[in-house]
Amino acid sequence: MKEKVRRYLTKLYRFSNSWVGTIVIVLLAIFFFAQAFVIPSGSMKNTLHEGDFLIVKKFSYGIPIPRIPFLEVAILPDFNGNGHLFSGEGPKRGDIVVFRYPKEPKVHYVKRCVGVGGDGVMVRDGALYIKPHEGTEYTTQNYPADRIFSFGNELWVKEPFKNEHRGVRYDEKARASGGLHILTKEFGPITVREGSYFMMGDNRDHSNDSRFWGSVPYEYIVGTPWFVYFSCEPRSYDEMIGNQMALNNNEELAAVCGEDTDLFGAECRTKWERHRYKVRWNRIGRGVEGLEELL
Repeated sequence: MKEKVRRYLTKLYRFSNSWVGTIVIVLLAIFFFAQAFVIPSGSMKNTLHEGDFLIVKKFSYGIPIPRIPFLEVAILPDFNGNGHLFSGEGPKRGDIVVFRYPKEPKVHYVKRCVGVGGDGVMVRDGALYIKPHEGTEYTTQNYPADRIFSFGNELWVKEPFKNEHRGVRYDEKARASGGLHILTKEFGPITVREGSYFMMGDNRDHSNDSRFWGSVPYEYIVGTPWFVYFSCEPRSYDEMIGNQMALNNNEELAAVCGEDTDLFGAECRTKWERHRYKVRWNRIGRGVEGLEELL
């Protein structure tokens, strides 16, 4: 018996070291366990930044139907009718979730889950309120009294995630200028459909999320960020000029363009565009909790 096991393990080892074995193992990992994802926008800033390269843990909420990367074509039928090969417990309030955009399922989004099935969600005067579906007793036992407010004889919790997750932010300048969409100030109340999840970006005033296109059904849930494997900051010349002028400090531009170069000229712009990406070493290897510690 031991000899059979030894021979089997030897064959498995040799297979894993072959080209075919390596490809099979990589595909299995991509299909069932992990997937690379790049943050494309600032909707989750300051928790996740544009240019963060993530490994997504695909088995956090069950295992989604395997799909061919980039093409997003399913390689197996949806046996359970819920987009998952193996079902699991869905996202909880406060989780950061990677999911397929319900209106265009080949596109992936990442947001924070702020409400689950049966919860009430609304925005009043620019602040988020939730009404947990578990009821009044649960609300009073699990949230501080100074965050609980009564609307229509029902208890709502104001900003339940802002203190716990320091990346949640609002753009006070944009609010003062009156240039934001009305849904960032007033929304709902609505009740989240059963089996669905209400998603919002941590950069609340600059996020295209469930306020605009509705809750996310479980079938579109992919997983949760595992860790950042690379991170770079795309900084355009115009952005740098604005920052340097605001800070009255030209050292970073001068280090790239040279002390004798006109920092506001075409030559400096050309040089900067060759060095526009800055690696954010302190973010690499960190999970979500580790990233929040940087704030």
